[in-house]
Amino acid sequence: MGVKNLWDILESCKKTVPLHHLQNKRVCVDLSCWMVQLQNVSKSHACMKEKVYLRGLFHRLRALIALNCNVVFVADGSIPAIKLSTYRRRLNMGKEVEHNETNSQQVTSLRRNMGSEFSIMIKEAKALGMALGISCLNGIEEAEAQCALLNFESLCDGCFSSDSDIFLFGARTVYRDICLGDGGHIVCYEMADIETKLGFGRDSLIALSLLLGCDYYQGVHGLGPESACQIVKSIGDKFVLKKIASEGLEWAKKRKGGVNNLQKDEKVLQVINAYMKPKCHSADSDVVHRALAQYQFQRIKLHQICTELFEWPSEKTDGYILPSIAERDLRRFANLRITSSELGLNPPLHEIPVKCPVSEIVKNRRVQGRECYEVSWEKMDGLETSIVPADLIESACPEKILEFEERKAQKKKQNIQKRRSKKNETASSVAELDEKLQNLLLDINLGDKGNHNGESFGFSTAMAATDLSTSEFSYQSHGNIEDIRNISTNDAVSSSITISSMHKVEVIDLLSPSPAPKKSHEQRSSKQNVEVINLSDIENDMSPEHKEKAKDLRLFLASIRNEMH
Repeated sequence: MGVKNLWDILESCKKTVPLHHLQNKRVCVDLSCWMVQLQNVSKSHACMKEKVYLRGLFHRLRALIALNCNVVFVADGSIPAIKLSTYRRRLNMGKEVEHNETNSQQVTSLRRNMGSEFSIMIKEAKALGMALGISCLNGIEEAEAQCALLNFESLCDGCFSSDSDIFLFGARTVYRDICLGDGGHIVCYEMADIETKLGFGRDSLIALSLLLGCDYYQGVHGLGPESACQIVKSIGDKFVLKKIASEGLEWAKKRKGGVNNLQKDEKVLQVINAYMKPKCHSADSDVVHRALAQYQFQRIKLHQICTELFEWPSEKTDGYILPSIAERDLRRFANLRITSSELGLNPPLHEIPVKCPVSEIVKNRRVQGRECYEVSWEKMDGLETSIVPADLIESACPEKILEFEERKAQKKKQNIQKRRSKKNETASSVAELDEKLQNLLLDINLGDKGNHNGESFGFSTAMAATDLSTSEFSYQSHGNIEDIRNISTNDAVSSSITISSMHKVEVIDLLSPSPAPKKSHEQRSSKQNVEVINLSDIENDMSPEHKEKAKDLRLFLASIRNEMH
């Protein structure tokens, strides 16, 4: 819980910032607070059986891993003696705790019941975190006190906790909640904002805990948050604890109206001391150094845990976590290049001792309105491609973007050339095919006239050439074109024999202007014979077999032209 009503008092200092605000940072997590949050989301028996709270933890962690956010779990140790009455009241007379009564005269702390359901959940969370390369620091007593100390000593950039008394232990940056939807965000509070906007320092917040009530003290009965804030501000942050230490809370009760005429409460000094000097591992201890060390991702171990807890196959686990691991490695590579640049070193990509994790950019992507790239990875077993933010590629390996753009430009140029070449080839093929098919149709018409009479040969030749250039065709083939060509060639040979023995004939189209008036018999005999042929009679002169073949050929020509154009 922390301090009663403190989150409401700090509401004006609350900030909601994007999740990527945590990239390249180290954060401490009050593990009990996270597990309570995740458990509250899934309290049903079915959800507990399916370990939904652990799945939620897994997805939180992989989102932070992708940002190269170094997470350190901090677990609760023993229960402080000063908190014992509060803890037993919450847990219904101590079902979750057992006495550590080595001294029957005074109990200094209580060891937690490691066999309880919640303790088993904490154990599972630690195992999952270790497989992901996340260490866990077991606190001496309060986890939020240990987180606050690490933050106060600048060993981490912030603390995740929903206990508001973390500020009283000295925390400077607190993340109360995390959300992964819509790109993700976190709810953040800065002690600097609390001091500036509200005028409350750490001493003032401890004074508020005594007035309003907290885990260590019940507070002043009947005193609300507004009155408590006014009292603390009236004394000032520098003097408020000194006044309480010397006078107790009698002055506050009197200002409230003298309802509670109680003697000085000696527990007040114990509360102040518990917040100012909590029992924690010191910042320079070996335990802390080990917890802050970087641990390796254990892929096989993670497969085993996810199979056992979630019944996931290895491929599904890899699909979730490997893209996050790859993106984290790329962010670390980007940090290396940025640091080198700040030192005046800007070696080419291929000369950097650490190999770039990106093999090449595959294509452009857009995810939730954000520009991204799909990339392939170097030697990432189980992962071929994944999507990463474009700005990350720009900072880590801008050379890959240049290579990608050059490949795109070259491919575009090749496609243009290919289309032009194909268009030219198509035009050439159409012209060549037109010529061949005109000759084929001409042969058919010539052969048909040869079988009827030689006098119509000249007209049929003219008609064949004219008909091919003016007719509109549609095609539905009923025969073999080679058969038509063979038949037409044979007919053409036969026709040529017939033509050699015939007189030259002049053909006149009745649709053209009328011929000149007839001359005398002598004049006619001295000139070539002229035969007038009606165009409408030509089709009637063709054999049924050749009519069908000519029709099929015209339909075929029409289909070819339609496809070519």
